[in-house]
Amino acid sequence: MIDSIDKSLLKLLQEDSKKPNKYYANQLGLSNTAIYERIKKLERSGIISSYVAVLDKSKLNKNFVAFCHVKLQQHSKDMVLQFEREIARLEAVVSCFHIAGEYDYLLKIHLEDMAAYRDFMVRKLTTISAIGSTQSAFVISEIKDTAHIPL
Repeated sequence: MIDSIDKSLLKLLQEDSKKPNKYYANQLGLSNTAIYERIKKLERSGIISSYVAVLDKSKLNKNFVAFCHVKLQQHSKDMVLQFEREIARLEAVVSCFHIAGEYDYLLKIHLEDMAAYRDFMVRKLTTISAIGSTQSAFVISEIKDTAHIPL
């Protein structure tokens, strides 16, 4: 169970996890040791699962973003597991969600451009035998994209 101080600390860490513990201590009115212990507790409990650098997609030439709906041929356990294993290996797929509705999965894909997306579809995605059909949508402009969890 986390308290209001943990929530405030988590908000600060989501904004910038590279600040020294002294910064968080000053912001929350706690000692460095108390902040250190709280962070360790949050890590041990799995609430904080990792620390990552947020990269600028455009500076890495990966700012073409596509969302691809995927419908499986069948919903057998073997087909679901096969699809999930193969999707997990595809580096361009940054998110994969098993969803309810007309389609079974929603993929978020980062690539260089439309030509790279076509190549990805032809050489990688459509080679997964479990897939029955796909439907793609392309991002025109990004309004909001965050990894922050509301607390």
